[in-house]
Amino acid sequence: MMDIAAASVAMSQNALSQAVGIRVLSMAKNQAEIQGQNIVQMMSQSQPHPTLGKHLDLKV
Repeated sequence: MMDIAAASVAMSQNALSQAVGIRVLSMAKNQAEIQGQNIVQMMSQSQPHPTLGKHLDLKV
């Protein structure tokens, strides 16, 4: 049977593990949001080539 001190340490380690996992996921989410914003900004600033998609070259 586990004593109270060992149970307390195990619970504390579990809580710390969960807190670290949540923090890592939060950091990953923030990074993904920043990357998404950067992509949207980049796409809004890009200008397509004026003749791109206007001609189709075929060889048979």
